[in-house]
Amino acid sequence: MSSTPAGPAHFDDDDYPAFTMGRAAEMLGTTPGFLRSLDEAKLITPQRSDGGHRRYSRYQLRLAARARELVDQGTALEAACRIIILEDQLAEALRINDQRQEQG
Repeated sequence: MSSTPAGPAHFDDDDYPAFTMGRAAEMLGTTPGFLRSLDEAKLITPQRSDGGHRRYSRYQLRLAARARELVDQGTALEAACRIIILEDQLAEALRINDQRQEQG
């Protein structure tokens, strides 16, 4: 699938802020307060609608789900956020390394 910037649905755009806070919390089985705490911890910074409401992307929901998993296992929120940031950085570095190996 190719990602297209145009189009009303943005089905292929993992970063499109498609989900309201209420819907995101419902999908994750958590509370809006938990999502706000992830914003305060700077793990995810949701975009804002014209009315100022938080909107979350699928990518942000994956990070939030991982945070909830770690917190549910007893990891402190701040530590969970740090773990997720490091996991994300490692995944990106591996992706870049794979691309370079394919080019070389």
